[in-house]
Amino acid sequence: MATGTQQGRNLLKGFEVSEIVDLKRYPFSVALKNAQEAANDQINHLINGRTGPVSDAMRYATTGGKGLRAFLVLETARLHGISGSAVLPAAGAIEALHSYSLIHDDLPCMDDDDLRRGQPTVHRKWDEATAVLAGDALQSIAFQLVSMTRCAPEHTLILVQSLATAAGVQGMVGGQAMDIAAETAAEPLSLEEITVLQKGKTGALIEWSAMVGPRMVGDPGHKLRIYAENLGLAFQIADDILDVEGDAAIIGKATGKDAHAGKATFVSHLGLDGAKRRAHDLVQSACDALSVYGEDAETLREAAAFVIARQS
Repeated sequence: MATGTQQGRNLLKGFEVSEIVDLKRYPFSVALKNAQEAANDQINHLINGRTGPVSDAMRYATTGGKGLRAFLVLETARLHGISGSAVLPAAGAIEALHSYSLIHDDLPCMDDDDLRRGQPTVHRKWDEATAVLAGDALQSIAFQLVSMTRCAPEHTLILVQSLATAAGVQGMVGGQAMDIAAETAAEPLSLEEITVLQKGKTGALIEWSAMVGPRMVGDPGHKLRIYAENLGLAFQIADDILDVEGDAAIIGKATGKDAHAGKATFVSHLGLDGAKRRAHDLVQSACDALSVYGEDAETLREAAAFVIARQS
């Protein structure tokens, strides 16, 4: 049976050599920075030449993010022998979609936030209509970009379909709807209900990102799915912890909002120490799932550690 790298090279047979030359594993900090820049380049290429408040707001909203989802796209593709221009559009796609979700999440009708990444939210810097339209346009760009991913047509179709599922009512939007409904519910959500909510709201796009590599070569990617599921929940628990003990100046947005709203979170159910233990256990499970990839997955292990050690 062909290895992931062999599958990737077979898949890209006939492409220019420059598209697959860089399969080197970089340290996590370097790989994350490279992914962020590459994703922004992809998005900006489609916005270039456009002027006006909506285009300006789109550029503004996609600046300054961590690029974790783009990193997962590029790193899991590298694990399967794919690099360069074949996969870059998918990295841009997920960051465009993520940015759209943040713009809408910050709106007064949702979380009503004034700051994002230490800067005024889009609706505060411009207005609500511009924010809605900028988010809509970034969502459209996301699907334009993912359709440009260069692999077998049937695999590209799977990427498009799975992104739609992850972004929609079965994924992120569904989780966000549950989150909004919980704010006025008669009873706070149980720990099990919060887990289901966050697997949609936060986890679905993280899982999609980690599955790009295997999907591009027709690999089921069972172990990467397990990695991503654990990573996504650990990421959200870390967010809940930061909302309690994080520094708003570092995080770049208000803290303490969950407690003020009486919102049930992993921290409210497990306590700070319990939530930290749960996040640590999830990271360990994520890393354990990568054992089949050996040392080649070390950067993904570093990403898992980063998720619960980050300060923003």
